[in-house]
Amino acid sequence: MTRFLRYALAVAALAGAVSPAFAAADEPDGEVTGVSLISSPGRAEVVVTVLGAVEVNDFVLHSPERLVLDVQGAILRPGVRTLYDGVNRGGVRNIRYNQFRPDVVRIVLEFDQLKDYEVERVQDEIRVSFGSERSFLAWSATAPAELEAPSDAAAASRRPEVELPAERTLTAAPVQAQQPRITVTWFKASIGDVVAGFAAFSGRTIIMGKDVEGEVTAEIKNQPWDQAFEAILATQGLSAQEMPGGIIRVDSPAALAALDSLEPLQTQLVRVNYAKAASLAKSIEGILTRDRGSVVPDTGSNTLIITDTRSRLGGIAEFVSQLDIRTPQIAIQAKIIFVDRSDLQELGLQYDLGDRDVFFNKLVQRFDPSTGEPFDQNTVVIGGSSVAAIANADADITNSALDLVWRTTVGGFSLTTFLSALERIELADVQAEPIISTLDNREADILVGEETPIRVIDVSSATSAGTPPRASVQLKETGIRLTVTPHVTNNRQILMELRTERSAVQALAAADLGFNFPKQYASNQLLVNDGETAVIGGLTITEITRTRSGIPLLSGLPLVGNLFSFSSDQERRRDLIILVTPRIIDDGGLPPAP
Repeated sequence: MTRFLRYALAVAALAGAVSPAFAAADEPDGEVTGVSLISSPGRAEVVVTVLGAVEVNDFVLHSPERLVLDVQGAILRPGVRTLYDGVNRGGVRNIRYNQFRPDVVRIVLEFDQLKDYEVERVQDEIRVSFGSERSFLAWSATAPAELEAPSDAAAASRRPEVELPAERTLTAAPVQAQQPRITVTWFKASIGDVVAGFAAFSGRTIIMGKDVEGEVTAEIKNQPWDQAFEAILATQGLSAQEMPGGIIRVDSPAALAALDSLEPLQTQLVRVNYAKAASLAKSIEGILTRDRGSVVPDTGSNTLIITDTRSRLGGIAEFVSQLDIRTPQIAIQAKIIFVDRSDLQELGLQYDLGDRDVFFNKLVQRFDPSTGEPFDQNTVVIGGSSVAAIANADADITNSALDLVWRTTVGGFSLTTFLSALERIELADVQAEPIISTLDNREADILVGEETPIRVIDVSSATSAGTPPRASVQLKETGIRLTVTPHVTNNRQILMELRTERSAVQALAAADLGFNFPKQYASNQLLVNDGETAVIGGLTITEITRTRSGIPLLSGLPLVGNLFSFSSDQERRRDLIILVTPRIIDDGGLPPAP
């Protein structure tokens, strides 16, 4: 059988296998020969070129926003198969088109946001115009010139329902977008004719093994051709393998493995520029030829030594180049604002009553007339029929700002009044702005502070009386710390794992041992735009303490009760705000911002 006759039989099989309803339907008179997106001053236009008498209906769908054009009485010319490249042109994010029904071509325009539009027919063109603030380079998908007068075989091959292909590769893994769809029926057709039919429909070069044979009985309805092709091969115990250049080999799995095992091995050095060769080696091992390929990283030159068949080396090197990309670099600036304010007001009155023979030697210092030395503070002298009194003796104000003493003699007694007052304001304002730069997905840590030595005493080390316990010294880090791991997304946003910390050291009172370490920190994950400032933490703590003590009954008297009491009002307010601002200082070849 000649090659021409084999091709004619395959095309006839596809044409004759179309469902009866479709075959009986009248052939549409019109054609859609191209779709274009062009720019004009202040406007953008989608131009659909048509031939013959057609009608167009338009309607809008939401989530996502899209405009649908149904060109009735037309078929999609087979040469119009160019995928939209995904560039946002005038608000259009994607254009899809397919043979929706045997006599309807559907064109879908996806927008970032829906716009007011106008649809008009101008001779052999359907124009959809809408507003656009920016100009852009035109895009078009037009059938080749040689398809303007299709042959009968070409007309038959385009009858199956077709959608745009996402990519022209055959793979067993699921693909994100589908290949052209096919509707066909076979009844006891030879596997050779079926494979030739798929080759004619897809435009691919498919080569069969010399021992491949069998009959196929199957009905396929509106399925991607590559998935239908693989399903039919699976029923025959066959596999398809794509070679460099796009040629597809069809044979049994054992035969394909045997062919690969006969191909000689070659070794190629692949230089790694940005990543580490050792980190890429494990990723490459998964795509090497099983039991034959190998990869060895050379850390000195940061090079991968790859050994595999000649047909596989090119694809492996391309895979390495896709992994070895320049990593974006980000600068993160944090601002930590900590304000600690304390207000203290204290006011107290103390009274001392006694005579020369009966007294408390606690507030008013008295002296022993025999020696001239002051009595001990806790001395109490009692004698005869007399009385001594003291009020608010222990209500002392430390570091008082005002001390007032008033003394008078009442009969044989001496009354001494002590007034103490204090008003103190303490303000601590700490503002730190650490900034750090790092690569994408790499943790960075910066600390601006100090290390405080702390003595740790092990009481259990004193095994016997008189043996001092063993002591050791540990260092405690305090200061401003920023730890961040950034990641730049494809739309140029920055995802960060952050930990910001501010700590200090405060010595405890002399009677206590050790130090106090106040700390404020925030740990979170957030997504921000390039150059945008985000608040990652905020905290306000207010503490109010009021204390009042005095002489029973007398301190509770209205108006004059304060003359017999001691009062203390303390308010402490702490405010913490943490801000962060990331900036991309080297995009590493990221796509431009939308």
